[in-house]
Amino acid sequence: MRTNNNKIGIFDAQYRALTIGIILAVTTVAFEGLGVTTIAPKVAQSLNAIHYYGWIFSAFLLFQIIGTMVIGQQIDKNGVYKSFVISILVFVGGIVIAATSFNMYMLIIGRALQGFGAGALITCVYSSITLSYPDSLRTKILAAFSSAYVLPALIGPYIAGLLAEHLSWRFVFWLVLPFIVLSVCLTLPLFRKLQTENTNTSSTKRGKYKEIYAILLTLGTGLLLAGLGFLPYWKGIVISVSGVLIMIQPLRKLLPEGALVVRKGLPATIVTRGLFVACYSAVESYVVLALTNVKGLSADVAGLTVAAGAISWSIAAWLQSKLDEQDHGKGRKQRVMIGVAFMIVGVALVITVIGISGNGIVLAVFSQILTGFGIGLAHPTTGAIALQHAEEGEAGSISANIQFIDAFSPALSIGLGGALITISDTFGWGVMTGIMLALSIQLLFVILSFIATFRIAKKAT
Repeated sequence: MRTNNNKIGIFDAQYRALTIGIILAVTTVAFEGLGVTTIAPKVAQSLNAIHYYGWIFSAFLLFQIIGTMVIGQQIDKNGVYKSFVISILVFVGGIVIAATSFNMYMLIIGRALQGFGAGALITCVYSSITLSYPDSLRTKILAAFSSAYVLPALIGPYIAGLLAEHLSWRFVFWLVLPFIVLSVCLTLPLFRKLQTENTNTSSTKRGKYKEIYAILLTLGTGLLLAGLGFLPYWKGIVISVSGVLIMIQPLRKLLPEGALVVRKGLPATIVTRGLFVACYSAVESYVVLALTNVKGLSADVAGLTVAAGAISWSIAAWLQSKLDEQDHGKGRKQRVMIGVAFMIVGVALVITVIGISGNGIVLAVFSQILTGFGIGLAHPTTGAIALQHAEEGEAGSISANIQFIDAFSPALSIGLGGALITISDTFGWGVMTGIMLALSIQLLFVILSFIATFRIAKKAT
């Protein structure tokens, strides 16, 4: 495969079929994710479980970790095709359960299955990128990956809001199924052709342990978040501390070595990405909740913030791919720093908007445009930097590392926000105070992300 010809594009004959397949697969997951973000407040109200609001997202993201790790290892052993089939089946099962839920517990189960399937599916996509595209094209395909959010971002939040307001939030889940069928019909034959071999037996053994660590981490994180919801009672303290103790070892094993001390190189890249992804996901979730439950806006209007952020993300992702082509990747670190700086401004603005009088929808949309533009610069760029560190035969593992941090960090941040809302209600502070506390934590996360960008570095050659 030629790797040093910048004139080759991702839609040229040798890459066209796979590129289209990837975009279709990601579009399906994107539509579902953006739709659920818009309808989540309505779902929580309908099922009389506003205190479990954070779990609508955290259940999905925590089980996405398990799906990512399990399928990441299976790809290295059995290839992409079988893993992709499993991913789709589990994802569809979760959709059906969520759509027919009669209480929040059933919905959480459905969201957990969706998370497993989505994490596995996107890991298949990342692996196909690593296996099939040269480094010179990876930022372009990752930009196309982000661009798969454009159509869902344009129509997804608004349609989801209309369905939730005038029919039922359940239709948002059912609407995803035709997209899944189309994606499978057009994508499955493409993944059949992809094969990967992993002759590194020690890596395979470590992979088996990673699956166990992923389950333990999910359990520990779940206990931590559940326990925080019971604070300040002793039961909450005991459950939370137990969760933290269970999390420590799995977290050390699942993150790249040196991540906990932000070691220069891949560890710092993963930490940077995890912090700004955590911030973006949580801010998006709690802004919609604030606009509907505090400002009194309808779901379709509040969904404009979701759409604005996603579209801005896609535009910035396209821009960074052009800049990457011009400087041959030399400016990747600087683009990450600029992107995270945009996010800091956007998050600070949205906190101000929620705190002032009036519905604030215009400024809220603008804040999400800034935040979305920032993550659009930083997200595909950190992905490209991380993929430069992939060793031969470990394509699935490095893809799983990226997906792990993309799932774990927002699961924790959104869960922490939900716990703060519950705690705020327990002390009689009100939902508004809880949301402001949740957003303030996200501002801290993105500031820490900016600090970590100074230690990003390419792999030594």
